[in-house]
Amino acid sequence: MRPVIPLVTAALLFGLGVYGVLRRRNAVLVLMSVELMLNAVNLILVTADTLRERLTGQVFTLFVIVLAAAEVGVGLALVLRLFRLRQDINTDQVPLDEAAEAPAEPAPALDGELR
Repeated sequence: MRPVIPLVTAALLFGLGVYGVLRRRNAVLVLMSVELMLNAVNLILVTADTLRERLTGQVFTLFVIVLAAAEVGVGLALVLRLFRLRQDINTDQVPLDEAAEAPAEPAPALDGELR
């Protein structure tokens, strides 16, 4: 098989993943798009491995698979935490600064009169 076919397929998968990361608002779909990009990298590594006839591409592919599994675990934990806090997993409404995350404490009640 010619190496052009898997390389073009990997490029299309990676482009689809980048589009999903940039355009999607749902956090689960963003995680799926990141997985698409990682799988495109795996396809490129395995294709390059078959061209060079060495095992380095397959070893790096295993590292990428382990990285993807860790990313899914951490990402889903973040998505669940976001859903519990906001009842929504829309990434456009996530506050990125620290002041917006901490709720403001109410002022203490005054027991007596002001002078």
